Parts: sequence; structure tokens; C-alpha cells
Amino acid sequence: MATSPPLRIDVLTLFPEMFPGVLGSSILKRAAEPVVNPADPNDIRQPVVSYHVTDIRDYAGNKHQKVDQPSFGGGPGMVIQCQPVWDAVQAVEAQDDRPATRILLTPQGEPLTQPIVEELAGQPRLLMIAGHYEGIDERVIEKLAPIREISVGDYVLSGGELPAMVLIDAVVRLLPGALGHQDSAHHDSFSPGAQRLLDHPHYTRPRTWEGMEAPEVLLSGNHAKIEAWREAEARKRTEERRPDLLGDAPQ
Repeated sequence: MATSPPLRIDVLTLFPEMFPGVLGSSILKRAAEPVVNPADPNDIRQPVVSYHVTDIRDYAGNKHQKVDQPSFGGGPGMVIQCQPVWDAVQAVEAQDDRPATRILLTPQGEPLTQPIVEELAGQPRLLMIAGHYEGIDERVIEKLAPIREISVGDYVLSGGELPAMVLIDAVVRLLPGALGHQDSAHHDSFSPGAQRLLDHPHYTRPRTWEGMEAPEVLLSGNHAKIEAWREAEARKRTEERRPDLLGDAPQ
């Protein structure tokens, strides 16, 4: 039976050395490798994602690989020039005939939410551009349209590399087969299975720790009562910590 090709994620950055440790660890590493079912060696889950990190400096067009210049109008910091970014995007997109959803990680973008992550996880290919310094020349951003500008929060980082890693992690864990249990991501905070609320509290062995008991209902074996308790605790926690989410949650 034919299987869909893995989601291709391209990252364009000035600092490719930041990515191997993250992409080569934990769930992100496992998702990019074949996984054999211990109970059946013939049951092999093929990779669900592939990562491709490109150094924008490779497209600088000068022997010093310089890609930034002072900002017109003055002011502190440097701005990444148009041509290296444009050439890098054209070269990378030509490596695969699937259309890429272009994403610029920037504090000026739309706030990242779980519904956006779910949408992006359904695409065949993502191309992320991690800006740095004072940003990227606005003209190449306009020429790359349509391009989705995404922010991971109302604060400023040194560049778009860490936000790109955050987005990759959020997307990859939603791909079928990436997690050990297919329902894990569905019930996370902000997800449909959690009614877009915060997740409920979790407990494990030992039953008593430092004089504190795990909730009795979780040990009852009554699945209906357990589910009702979890739903009530999720709503209570959301009311206390993120009441702004209740407007989007089903009643």
C-alpha cells in the first residue's frame, strides 16, 4: 500500500549549527527515522518528517559570505539583504516539487496557536525563514508572498532560530506515528480533545508522596467518573489560569 511522503521541513538560517542537537533528539529524532514494532519486525513505521537546514550565507554572492548591511535611515543593528534570502528560497524550493508553505518567524507575526499548528501539520511541506539581527529587508518579504509571518510570543529573541525549533516541535508531534500513543497530542492543552482548555493534572506512583495523596477517583477504575473528574479539573484550571480560553471552549 502506498504511503504519503514524509512532511518536508526546510529551515533557512544564518546559524545552521543551532539545529542538529534539537532535531536529533527525542520525538523529533524518532519522527525522522523508521521505527520497527518490537512485537512484529515486519511492521515498520516509515519516517513521518524530514529536516533540511540551509545556511543563507551559502547564497551571499561574495567571498566573505556577508549577507547584512546597515539599515537605510540609520539606527542600530544590521539588516539581512534581499538577494541572499531570495536565492536561498528559490534554490531550496527547487529541491522538491511539492509546494512549500512559506513561514517567516518574526515578533511582528500572528501569535502561534494550536489551531495554526494543526493547520500547518496538514501541509506537505513547510519552509521556515529564521531572521536575525534587526530583521530582513522588507522588499524580499513582499516578493515572497504569500508568506505566513508567525510569532511565538510578545517578546524579542536574538533571532528566528529558537522560534523555528518551537514551531517544528509543535508541528511534528501532531504527525501520525510521531508519538508513542496516537491520542497523546489530541488531549494536550489547547487541543480538540481537551476542548481547547488547559490539560487536567496528572498523577502516578507512589500513591502517597510527602504526605500528599493522589486523587482517589483516579484509582477507582470507574472510567466514566475518571473522565468526568478530568474534564472538571481542566475547566477549573483554565478558569484559574487562562480564563481567556473559555470563550473558545464548548460549554
